Amino acid sequence: MSDNLKHECGLAYIRLRKPFSFYQEKYGDAFYGLKKLYLLMEKQRNRGQDGAGLGVLKLDVPRGDKFLRRIRVSGGNAVNKIFKRIEKDTLRIELENKQSIGKLTNLKECSDFAGEVLMGHLRYATQGLNNIEFCHPFVITNHNPSRNLAMAGNFNLINTDELFQFLGLSTNGVLSQSDLGAMIETFYHFLDQELTKNPNQLDVNSMLKQASDLFDGGYVCCGIIGNGDSFVLRDKYGIRPAFFMTNDEFVVAASERPAIMTSFNAPLEEIREIPAGHALIVKKNGDFSVEKINEDDVTQSPCSFERIYFSRGNDKDIYEERINLGKNLVQKVLLSLNNDLDNVVFSFIPNTAELAFYGMIQGLERKLNDETTDYILRNKPDLSFDDVELLLNRKIRIEKVIQKDVKMRTFITNDNGRNELVNHVYDVTYDVVRPTDTLVVIDDSIVRGTTLKQSIIRILDRLNPKKIIIVSSAPQIRYPDCYGIDMSKLGDFIAFQSVIELINEYNMTDEFSEIYQLCKTAEKENRLKEENYVKRIYDFFSEEEITKKISQMLRPEGIQAEVEVIYQTVSGLHKACSMHKGDWYFTGNYPTPGGNRVSNRAFLNFIEKKNLRGY
Repeated sequence: MSDNLKHECGLAYIRLRKPFSFYQEKYGDAFYGLKKLYLLMEKQRNRGQDGAGLGVLKLDVPRGDKFLRRIRVSGGNAVNKIFKRIEKDTLRIELENKQSIGKLTNLKECSDFAGEVLMGHLRYATQGLNNIEFCHPFVITNHNPSRNLAMAGNFNLINTDELFQFLGLSTNGVLSQSDLGAMIETFYHFLDQELTKNPNQLDVNSMLKQASDLFDGGYVCCGIIGNGDSFVLRDKYGIRPAFFMTNDEFVVAASERPAIMTSFNAPLEEIREIPAGHALIVKKNGDFSVEKINEDDVTQSPCSFERIYFSRGNDKDIYEERINLGKNLVQKVLLSLNNDLDNVVFSFIPNTAELAFYGMIQGLERKLNDETTDYILRNKPDLSFDDVELLLNRKIRIEKVIQKDVKMRTFITNDNGRNELVNHVYDVTYDVVRPTDTLVVIDDSIVRGTTLKQSIIRILDRLNPKKIIIVSSAPQIRYPDCYGIDMSKLGDFIAFQSVIELINEYNMTDEFSEIYQLCKTAEKENRLKEENYVKRIYDFFSEEEITKKISQMLRPEGIQAEVEVIYQTVSGLHKACSMHKGDWYFTGNYPTPGGNRVSNRAFLNFIEKKNLRGY
């Protein structure tokens, strides 16, 4: 993605099911759990670079000893900073163990972070709040161990105000500005109720159901309760991803399947997905179960942007889906090129577009081979050896035409100076494009288009191509997200901007004003959840008209090349990612009622010139 968007957060969870001495004897490392947690978090660092946190619960410690520990760090390189602090402790104890002739030191007494239940979190601040107070996990403490709760997650809730009102809590302070603040307080409310009913046996399932029935949003959250129970819960729509693995040594869960496979050297078939509306619950004694929390009365909507961009492509299924996203674009590209594959160079922009690029090239090579075979079969009596050799040597021309100079930093803050410097952060590969060539470059998605217009297209124009075609492996992004990705302001989207341009060109301001009045009326009557009125704006124009206008808007002044944009279709997205139908970014079909409210609110903010997010 050439635009700089914030990613989703990442979650890591480990429950050790054996005593520390077991791991010392089998793996030569009593801190096996902590080191695996470090790996899980590092393998998901793509999901969080604004901060990180770690929570540890110690089981069966003497009364009065601290049993729940937390450490949080904000800013870059947070995972390493956390484990550097812990490393001093572990190295000292490991040295003592070696000197004690095999007798294992009581780790819980000597190490703050030696515990059986481990939780790690990587954070991207979708609300722009990067200070340490907003880093997960959050903790609520109580003198009664069973009423202690630590939580972290990958999510956004849309109805935090309603949750605080339900709880009768003040909306002032740090917690009230955080989704996790609303979530942990809600869980704690029902935790307290369950323990009041039965102090000796906590019904975790009941607690989770009562709390999650109140949530509007997409989430995977992890909780550690002071009595020794813990859980990983996924929302009933399946919006956010979660995977787990179990054996007699541990239970592990994470936001991405390859992170578990790599960290534990586990085969694909041992990793399972936590079903939507279910929770992985681990009791104090280490017994675990996957339990249904919410009823199956909703349409499953796993996020398709996970597949296009956010999750790492080394997941087997995501790899194949991104390849297919590229293949689906072949016919559109060929149509734009008038089937001329001899005067075109293909490349890609960010690394996340690389797999879709391979898929597109595979499809183009198939097309070229079919053409060559057909030509030879039709003309074989008249073809010389040289003719055949020339035909067989036709290749799709692939070049890496743009590279980023990672040593450079954009330290200038004013826009003009910064844009000039950004143009030199990227280097081009000269003399691989002819003046008669079209340059086709695939991007995983186009959100704002700012980087494309201000930098990328200008840079590509240095190569003097006849035409530049930007291909997006995702459809047009038309609507804000409210489930964990930082795309909340409608006016930021190049697709929406293009529709505004078309409305002005066709003098359709009256029709536009009618939609605004619909939103204002719905706002007054508290009906913004009922319908996504913003969808009506896009109905004025065809997808082709909007794409053509986007192409015009993205072409910078002063460049020589013609510019065209090609988008994936929504049907192509569904074909490639058949199990992940969460497409509200592109269609406006939100899985929860709060999504409609967010879209309508974002539209009102745009019209009323309020620089606010829609939730």
